[in-house]
Amino acid sequence: MATATPKAKSPVRTKMRIKKGDTVQVITGKDKGKTGEVLRTLPYENRVVVQGVNLRTRHVKPTQEGETGRIVTEEASLHASNVMLYSATKQVASRVEIVVEKDGTKKRRLKKTGELLD
Repeated sequence: MATATPKAKSPVRTKMRIKKGDTVQVITGKDKGKTGEVLRTLPYENRVVVQGVNLRTRHVKPTQEGETGRIVTEEASLHASNVMLYSATKQVASRVEIVVEKDGTKKRRLKKTGELLD
């Protein structure tokens, strides 16, 4: 009796309201309360990489002769639901709403402060 192999999931891209360069605050997890800039977004996984948050250490073997091994500290990704956009002026985290301007362009706005992003 052969077991069926699981089907590969088709890649689904999540529409994210967080973009590269935004300042976010971590709202849950071991780094709760920390703020940092988004270095990268991973829309197919609905995850973000934030500077100085969720750090992982990795031991790297030497690749060439004469080179020594080293320990590298790098940021791992967080789920996008664990971060909120952070207003640097008002020092508060807020949800985001999409606002359509009179000329038809879409802008992101913080709900708590009314501050426009983009």
